[in-house]
Amino acid sequence: MQVGVPKEIKTHEYRVGLTPGAVREYVAAGHQVLVEANAGAGIGASDEEYRKAGATIAAAAREVFASSEMVVKVKEPQPSEWVQLRENQILFTYLHLAPDPEQAKGLLKSGCTAIAYETVTDSNGGLPLLAPMSEVAGRLTIEAAGAALKRYSGGRGLLIGGVPGVQPARIVVIGGGVVGTHAARMAAGLGAEVTVIDRSINRLRELDELFEGRVRTRYSTIDSVEEEVSAADVVIGAVLVPGASAPKLVSRKMLSSMKQGSVVVDVAIDQGGCFETSRATTHADPTYEVDGVIHYCVANMPGAVPLTSSQALNNATLPFGLALANKGFAAVLENPHLRAGLNVYRGRLTYKAVAESLGLPFSPIEQAAA
Repeated sequence: MQVGVPKEIKTHEYRVGLTPGAVREYVAAGHQVLVEANAGAGIGASDEEYRKAGATIAAAAREVFASSEMVVKVKEPQPSEWVQLRENQILFTYLHLAPDPEQAKGLLKSGCTAIAYETVTDSNGGLPLLAPMSEVAGRLTIEAAGAALKRYSGGRGLLIGGVPGVQPARIVVIGGGVVGTHAARMAAGLGAEVTVIDRSINRLRELDELFEGRVRTRYSTIDSVEEEVSAADVVIGAVLVPGASAPKLVSRKMLSSMKQGSVVVDVAIDQGGCFETSRATTHADPTYEVDGVIHYCVANMPGAVPLTSSQALNNATLPFGLALANKGFAAVLENPHLRAGLNVYRGRLTYKAVAESLGLPFSPIEQAAA
């Protein structure tokens, strides 16, 4: 199969769909890989490294899209990209369609087969292609919060870990999944006072054992969220409903009760955000203020550390990408985990949560492929 890797064009997105090491694996499996010139610049990978791995270098993205049977990316296609997609072409990348009706319409119109990293599953019911970026994002949240808390950034002027004799920051993490766990680990490691809120009693037990009492846990109710948010210096939004828009768990009224200069970091912004006041920002302009509360809502947080992120992502995506290259769409029909990743097929939405979030018709794959 001819596999294409365009350079990412989202604002301050430096990751790359395939590293030179991953390209070498595709070539060893008998595939041809076409990489756009300078696609790996963000991770320090030169065109010459890609050539040595067996890739051909394309001068422009249009050549990659026009010549490839499968396009491998990192972030969702931008308007200039989705118009280049075509019927029977496979797109393998993060999509986050639920809060993005324009992208959904573009993919549907193209007739392509779009497989979303964030909904591919594994035998344990996990999301193996989302997990590595969730780990990175979870750890970055505390760095982002620490920067936003500084006085020159508009924050309270508070050091997350405090110093002897001075109270550390109080950090509340809403959601005890991969993002929340890594955020809590980083915050606790710095000496913050950390509370994790979740709706799963079993998960709260696991976190209690994992952190050995260094992190408080609370069951998620309107009351508990309200109480913790109002007392927090930092609130991390780390909720996830696979494929669907994130629930708005924190209202503007709740946020307005926070101290002036407090910070919220919404990692769920890719799926629309879990704070009522959230709107997507970029690494170029990452924060804004509402009612005296600093909001950090960058939609591609792991893009800030592209070397780590690209390697971690490629480690996870490689076996799935090779399966698609080896068998084409047949791999989706044969593999239930890839089938779970299928969001768009020949002009139809094939992921129920996405269709419901967008208010568009849902077509089970059996019906869409008939």
